[in-house]
Amino acid sequence: MPTSSDRNEPRAQVRIISGSGRYADPWHDFARTSQRIAEVITGLGHEVKIDDRVEDALTDLAGVDLVVVNIGNPERHGGETAQVAAAMGGLREHLAAGGGLLSVHSSATSFPATPAWEEIVGGRWIGGRSMHPRIGETTITINTDCHPITAGLADLTVWDERYSYLRISPEVVPLAEHSHDGLRHVMAWARDDPRGRVVFDGLGHGVRSYDSDSRVDLLRREVQWLLGPRR
Repeated sequence: MPTSSDRNEPRAQVRIISGSGRYADPWHDFARTSQRIAEVITGLGHEVKIDDRVEDALTDLAGVDLVVVNIGNPERHGGETAQVAAAMGGLREHLAAGGGLLSVHSSATSFPATPAWEEIVGGRWIGGRSMHPRIGETTITINTDCHPITAGLADLTVWDERYSYLRISPEVVPLAEHSHDGLRHVMAWARDDPRGRVVFDGLGHGVRSYDSDSRVDLLRREVQWLLGPRR
């Protein structure tokens, strides 16, 4: 896939919001996975900054073309703060101005008391309902005929968690699925409407996920679409 430098286009400004402090947890090494995401996006020719000041960073996205959210659930640290409303406002302004959002893996669990986050992303993890089978090598089925991101993309083989029983808006376009308990579960989706261009990618539990070439190819395609021309 061509990079921005191959097309002599300006490099996009990408901000990776990485979980730390209240947005960290014992199960995810956000510093390492955010660095791996940054390496992939930098390889596409874009300028990447990692910022672990979650609420402050989301509140001020001036000059950012794409925001990647790679964070956990703050609830185990006492819930959300008063600044979350400002963070959601900053994110809405970013999307309204033509910016993109890539929500990664456990960010689906974040901001559980903030309906705006689910509305922006297009779905979320539901406590007491959502789950994932034991982590391991798995095949993720790609819906190849539904969206430019997945056109011509083969199914993925990856070592990762498979989020299941998420609550998902009927307005999104499912990009990838897996099978569990005899049911199909959506692992990644996209949305492009007046509220903004958004992708949720449920893969990325640990750095081993990014050792899969096919998984990284999906991530590259998501980024390129999010930074591409609007309809």
